[in-house]
Amino acid sequence: MQTGKSMDKRMQPSGARKDKSPLLRGLAFGIVFGFLLQKGGATKYDVIVGQLLLTDFTVIKIMLSAVLVGMIGIHAMKSLGWVDLYPKPGSAGMNIIGGLIFGAGFALLGYCPGTIAGAIGNGSLDALVGGLAGILIGSGLFASLYPRLSRGILMKGSFGDMTFPRLFKVNHWMIVIPAVTLIFLLLYWLERAGL
Repeated sequence: MQTGKSMDKRMQPSGARKDKSPLLRGLAFGIVFGFLLQKGGATKYDVIVGQLLLTDFTVIKIMLSAVLVGMIGIHAMKSLGWVDLYPKPGSAGMNIIGGLIFGAGFALLGYCPGTIAGAIGNGSLDALVGGLAGILIGSGLFASLYPRLSRGILMKGSFGDMTFPRLFKVNHWMIVIPAVTLIFLLLYWLERAGL
């Protein structure tokens, strides 16, 4: 005869006992990411504005370093069979509209979503009030408008889930190696130029 506890476990949907370790890993990586953003200076308003004015290239160096490491890492894991890549479909409309909204918010407030979180962690009131409010209001507006936008302007110039290796019909390393080389040379030049 089964006890009440064992019957309760059997009656739970399988999703109720879901593994929480991906969430914990995500939280840990988020904390490390925020720490590194803060240590790199990317959560400081003056550094962000300096990047927009092309007088301080700290942010571009951080972003290019992340792209370099991420590109090598993800494609190495793909080659080893550890991951499969499923690119999201895209379009010119999505990129242009998203870029304009992101750029306007970035220029007006002096933070992007990642640096807003880091700046809030630093205790920046402007990031908390302006940044967090902007993210919540902007996300709500976008969610409410998305059904209409997804049938219109966002789908203009759709290119599906196309990637450069598929477009040029080459092995992904034929794109990754030149891209990594160019990024590395650009980072080297920025550092040598003292930018």
